[in-house]
Amino acid sequence: MLGAALAGLLVVAAPAAAAGPAGDGLARQNYIRHCAGCHRFDGGGNALGGIPSMKGAVGHFLRLPEGRAFLVQVPGTSQAPLGDAEIAELLNWILVNFSSGEIPPGFSPYSPGEVAHYRESRLDDVAGTRQRIVGKLKAMGVRIE
Repeated sequence: MLGAALAGLLVVAAPAAAAGPAGDGLARQNYIRHCAGCHRFDGGGNALGGIPSMKGAVGHFLRLPEGRAFLVQVPGTSQAPLGDAEIAELLNWILVNFSSGEIPPGFSPYSPGEVAHYRESRLDDVAGTRQRIVGKLKAMGVRIE
């Protein structure tokens, strides 16, 4: 009985302890609900499952217009049961919490209107699109996987 109670406490406490450096709020809660299952609570991803890490990487995508669009258009984002304002807030939270050092100068946070625009287009080949963007970033001298 005590073991079950302790296990329950760990399940409840784990998301709070692993959320990241920036504050709490709806964006953090949405990350836990809609992203952490694949990208993990710390944004580290799952290499075995083909889920890329966001840590120290996702901010680089903002260096290319298609990279910026990609962050909205990946199915986990574009098809999440969230409104455009919630997704904009979530993406901005992810960038600051997992990749603040890689955000390019002059960064403009995502807006609900921008999210709505990008959500109108679906990606046919998510992995291929990501690979092309990463290839362009590498050609620019960015170290990213």
